[in-house]
Amino acid sequence: MNLLAFDTSTDVISIAVQHGDAVWLHHGPGGPQASATLIPAVRSLLAQAGLTFDTLDALVFSRGPGSFTGLRTACAVAQGLAFGARGGQGIPVLPVDTLLAVAEEARAQHGCTQVVAVLDARMDEVYHARCEWQAAEGRWQADADFGLGAPETVQAPPGWTVAGNARAPYGERLAPGA
Repeated sequence: MNLLAFDTSTDVISIAVQHGDAVWLHHGPGGPQASATLIPAVRSLLAQAGLTFDTLDALVFSRGPGSFTGLRTACAVAQGLAFGARGGQGIPVLPVDTLLAVAEEARAQHGCTQVVAVLDARMDEVYHARCEWQAAEGRWQADADFGLGAPETVQAPPGWTVAGNARAPYGERLAPGA
């Protein structure tokens, strides 16, 4: 399967291209630059993988939570690229929850199966969710609705891993256990 995936919900843009079993990755500055750098970076990564928009099977993008401008950029670019792919026939667009993507990164890198995903929401708040890997189903399950609140409101049960970009600015303020 040939997939293009990208995330512009934080201050870093992340792009991945999958061609069969091979994966190409790109990370770069996001934020205000995302709208100007996303498409050139996507084109470059597709070229490295030997793919074009017409050879993609689907497009995946991060639907949030995250930066409003970043999410708007991702959604617009995803819809535009998918609509124009395959000579205007289009390809499917698959939205992915940003916090579940954080949990998956923790699983892929460290084998974690119980993750409290936390993202910096700015203005002294964090987005957060407790996510548990459902191995039999091959997917993540958030145990409650995604939350938005002060770092001190984040609860991490014993043995759970806290992952995400909110650890750097709010690490000491995250609730005990987080």
